[in-house]
Amino acid sequence: MRTTLMGAAALSALGLAGAAQAADTPTNTLEELVVTSQKRAENVQSVPIAITALSASQLKDQHVTSILDLNGLSPSLSIKTDDNAANPKIFIRGVGLNDFNPNTATPVAIYVDGVYIGSPLAQLGQFFDLERIEVLRGPQGTLYGRNTTGGAINVISRKPTQSYTADASAEYGNYNSWTVEGGVGGPIVKDVLAFRLAGTGAWDKGYTLNTTNGHHGNDQDRWTMRGSLLWTPTPDIDVLAQARYGESKGGSIWAYKRSLVPQTAAATGPGGFCAPGFYATAQCADVLGVPNTDSDLYHGQFHLEGKDKVRTLGASLTANWNLGKVQLVSVTGFDTAHRNDVEDTDAGPDDVITANYIARQNVLSEELRLQSTGDGPAKWVVGVYGARDKLNTSSYYDILRAARNPTPANPSGADPANSIGIFGWPYSQKTDSYAVFGQLDYSVTPQLVATVGLRYSADKKYFDYTSTAETVGPLFTIDDSKKFSSVSGKAGLQYKISDTANVYATYNRGYKSGGFFGGQATDPALLKPYRDEKVNAYEGGAKTEWFDRRLRLNLSAFYYDYQDLQVYDIVLVGAISEQVFTNASNAHIYGAEAELTATPVQGLTLQAGASALHATYQDFVTDAGDYSGNTLPNAPKLSLNGSAEYKWPVMGGSMRVAGDVQYRSKIWYDSRNIQRLSDKGRAFVNVRLGWTDPSQHYEVGVWGRNIFDTTNISDIIPIEGLGFDLFSMAKPRTYGVYLRVNY
Repeated sequence: MRTTLMGAAALSALGLAGAAQAADTPTNTLEELVVTSQKRAENVQSVPIAITALSASQLKDQHVTSILDLNGLSPSLSIKTDDNAANPKIFIRGVGLNDFNPNTATPVAIYVDGVYIGSPLAQLGQFFDLERIEVLRGPQGTLYGRNTTGGAINVISRKPTQSYTADASAEYGNYNSWTVEGGVGGPIVKDVLAFRLAGTGAWDKGYTLNTTNGHHGNDQDRWTMRGSLLWTPTPDIDVLAQARYGESKGGSIWAYKRSLVPQTAAATGPGGFCAPGFYATAQCADVLGVPNTDSDLYHGQFHLEGKDKVRTLGASLTANWNLGKVQLVSVTGFDTAHRNDVEDTDAGPDDVITANYIARQNVLSEELRLQSTGDGPAKWVVGVYGARDKLNTSSYYDILRAARNPTPANPSGADPANSIGIFGWPYSQKTDSYAVFGQLDYSVTPQLVATVGLRYSADKKYFDYTSTAETVGPLFTIDDSKKFSSVSGKAGLQYKISDTANVYATYNRGYKSGGFFGGQATDPALLKPYRDEKVNAYEGGAKTEWFDRRLRLNLSAFYYDYQDLQVYDIVLVGAISEQVFTNASNAHIYGAEAELTATPVQGLTLQAGASALHATYQDFVTDAGDYSGNTLPNAPKLSLNGSAEYKWPVMGGSMRVAGDVQYRSKIWYDSRNIQRLSDKGRAFVNVRLGWTDPSQHYEVGVWGRNIFDTTNISDIIPIEGLGFDLFSMAKPRTYGVYLRVNY
């Protein structure tokens, strides 16, 4: 790692020297990217943080139709899900959370047009009709204070314009997949009122096969619409109103089941579970003695073909009032989501465990900011934030139904003492959040800018939980509340070497609120409040452009010191698999990243990114074991991504061919670092070929993703108490054709 950092510094020095060199004016300069990551419009190269900005054209070319498609497009970014329509799990620089329960906030926050999307039920339906996406790496302790110890993803949608526009796209691919998107907009009252209406939909038959009946699962059936109105009554006032509604009615997740209970002495391996050489044989079975002998990770014998139904409704109102040298900004947001997911969790023919996840969540938020607009040495922003989050759930597990033994005295056959029966955990949680914050960027000299920011955040959480068991009734109840608060902030320096090169160093104090665990539990001790997560983050970097902006190289190096890192795992307690949410004592994370973009000749664009990462627990001892020194889940030591695109004139229009590759080294899927709960390094390759007509209004082409059909494991979940592991599988090789229209 020391060698990597020294190399990065050397490259930076070369870049700073090269940036000052003059050259002939090129025709293939890089596009200037404008971002609003610091609550004001700036060239991404002048923002002193590690940030990846993806434009609308890049998002379309990279086939980004959901947050999962961002996986690997930014250094150190990893995204997965164990559900079809909810709960994305986002990791940046190894910081994330495996928990799928809806009352847990991710340390990587998602903001859509300035509104924090706190509900994990509402986060998958936001990625359409986009202007750009900004991936902010590292804690954002001042301007993005809602639990952003890992980073933030800014989603910026297309806004109404004062000229009429219309666009549409359609893709068809294998698995009978259709993806459509379109939008139309323009003025209603010239220069006063404009609109935009956009929507998207995706449908397919699914890529997982139920070998018992030939049906396919993991299918998509979703659509979302967004309407926007932009009112500009005066040159100094603009008000943007947006409303969105979406539905997802696809199948529940179909996982692959790996049996763990050895049926012979020869098949017995580490920990008393099946040895690796005997997986997918009759010598390995689940707790009921039923084996899975199929080694195809996209096959299963599913006894239940459930649905994962999610409905989302959202609205926002953003008002900007220019008062001369200052601007007043108000951002009001509302989101509601309802989920009903029926899932064959055991992924087999025997009814070992079925899940029904039911949740409804409403979030109302308001942010009010006053910020400078002048060109003086001081650029500042101050603001207040408030939110109310209400969540109600009534989920349950039906466990070991196939093992029930009905009698006249017990017609249901339920036996809670032996974990046979229906176990529920209905609960409600209300969270009141508020914060005050401010940040100042001051130009000490024309070259040197100093930054200081501070934020006070508080969350009051009210938790009402009941654990139930069939035939027994309530096992216990919890009615509790607790206030969590912290001070976070930022300090930094940025030095401008030239118009195309600068270096920066920052310190960030990040904070993620404590809370109550919302998973199923039969022991009230598992639901004790967990503590705030805090991080001291140190980062240095350089942003450079060479050869008259034909080559862009950005470098960063970082060190994180975490205290009370929040951790979710599933562990074996006796003979029962328990969900456990706890605080690790601390963790240390350090690494280096590089991003390069180049246009060496007309028509050719090259991009590359690299991340070297070291992420380990420190002094992390639990009842289940000592994890000190273990690598954090989903934290590969090396991540690489690269792409190339070439355009040339053909038949009066233009042809383009593009390809990209993403690689990550070995990862662990849980804190124990058990070998069977890991995946080796893998690379994924995508390609595209398209032709645009002479009018530039139409484009047709073909695309392929994961063209070498690399095994694509999203997650491995241990359910050792019931005798199996579950593999959540991302898409195998997909390919198809597309048509785009733009007016």
